Amino acid sequence: MHPRLLVTFSFLLAVGCSQPEEETTAPADGLTADTAAEALKDIESELEQVEAELATAEAEIKAAADETAQEVSKELEKMGEEVKASADELVKQIEEEVDPGKAYLHINAQKPNVKVTESGLQFEILKSGDGKSPGPTSRVVTHYQGSFIDGRVFDSSIDRGEPAEFPVNRVIKGWTEALQMMKEGDKWRLVIPSELAYGKRGAGGGRIPPDSVLVFEVELIRVK
Repeated sequence: MHPRLLVTFSFLLAVGCSQPEEETTAPADGLTADTAAEALKDIESELEQVEAELATAEAEIKAAADETAQEVSKELEKMGEEVKASADELVKQIEEEVDPGKAYLHINAQKPNVKVTESGLQFEILKSGDGKSPGPTSRVVTHYQGSFIDGRVFDSSIDRGEPAEFPVNRVIKGWTEALQMMKEGDKWRLVIPSELAYGKRGAGGGRIPPDSVLVFEVELIRVK
């Protein structure tokens, strides 16, 4: 080949080899848009599954809690019934063992205006008079009303509309003691222990039972 042609051919070859390469658009790490979309779908599916499992677990926990609450409620109700039954039995036992009359005497004695004598007689002054006091053999005129501790009236001169007259020493011990401390015009409320009333024998053919504590309101009208 002619030397000049050889130089020209070499120049053209050098120029052809120096052209820049085409740029590529593929991501450096090899992850395409389609691949990323598929990955997101997989993640969303897993999240939905997790949420469904959590909802199922929550429902199971709630059901178990409701069942436990019902069981506890039934147990508490049963315990309440047992406690009430025990309390009723205790009240019944106390009522059988405690003498109501003695309990009434104890409670009445705590009242501020009630006085208790050495014998156990209890009295409260409802109205004060300024007349004379009777002796043990005096005859007196009184109005009175007698009742049991539950308030039931068993005798009343007021209801009969006529005062009662009798010797001071011919009545129950509680009356005999009280009348000698009273003055004409006095009105007292007496609470009389059974031993100062009719004791174990009672009175009135069973109208006043044995061992009864009696309550009287007595007004001393006149001493003869």
